[in-house]
Amino acid sequence: MRRSWLTLAACTALLLASGGAAAAAVTAGASQTVTTTQALPDGDSPTGFWYGTDSATVPVPGSAPYSMPIIGGAYGGYIGMTGNWAEWIGCGKHGAWSATNSAQANTNYTVYHKGIGTGVYWFMGGPGVDPHYNGTTTEAYAWGQQQAARTLYDIGHVHVTYPVVFMDVEIPGNAPYFTPAPDNGWNSVYTSACSGVVRIGYVAANVDRADFNGFAAYITAHSSYKVGVYSAPSVWASIFGTGTYASIPNTYEWTYLPETSSLSNAPSGWCLKSGGCAQFFGGQTSSSKYALMWQWSGGGGIRNGVGDFDQIDANRQA
Repeated sequence: MRRSWLTLAACTALLLASGGAAAAAVTAGASQTVTTTQALPDGDSPTGFWYGTDSATVPVPGSAPYSMPIIGGAYGGYIGMTGNWAEWIGCGKHGAWSATNSAQANTNYTVYHKGIGTGVYWFMGGPGVDPHYNGTTTEAYAWGQQQAARTLYDIGHVHVTYPVVFMDVEIPGNAPYFTPAPDNGWNSVYTSACSGVVRIGYVAANVDRADFNGFAAYITAHSSYKVGVYSAPSVWASIFGTGTYASIPNTYEWTYLPETSSLSNAPSGWCLKSGGCAQFFGGQTSSSKYALMWQWSGGGGIRNGVGDFDQIDANRQA
């Protein structure tokens, strides 16, 4: 997530639990030692919030029931990239899935009744990277449907326990590992899907929204999953504007602003200890029942040296 801000080693989040007690060390790879805090509380406050991780593997210490690294408390969930539009159509790019973290989250959820288990997101391609782009809303809608169909196919090959499937709608910038298109085709049309060369420097907001709508409609019609979206206010407005095409009053959301590199600044509810609070988009706020998650550290340029950390409100999980 937020691929312009991520490195593969510290990628693109779920909930943290507060509290602390005995510290332990756990080796994370050949050269990295991660200090973890084993805490007594199951999760963050208030009740129903959980800390977790997303995307690339984060070293979760010890044995089941698993605890969050560094910040302590129960390991509350994992959200993985089930697919990437660029990888799917053969651009030679990659995804961000951790079988290890997924299994750990699912064990905590199914055996110990902690957290939300495993959820998924799809790294979404805008109309401008559609191999059949022709500028129409009809084609953009079909492109969204095609991506949704592939998402459900991918979900069928992993163990997913969370009821919401997220579209990752972002402007990744210089993230060549994940995409050849710096804007994922939301604001520009490329000479070909994999070229990275802009042909037209504009995509209409209604065409972008047709792509989004096609994905959402297909997921709803062909599965029991609810539809969600990962983005942030500034990025959302840069793609869909601020009018009708930007409004998503009934869509579940996962945001990534604000961010912090300080894991000791872990949030309680929707606010960091420092006072910065989660910012949702498309006309929604943290008080909405559709505000589900917040990637509060590890994404973008706000890396923490460990990975992506999230806050999840399981009280609202669809």
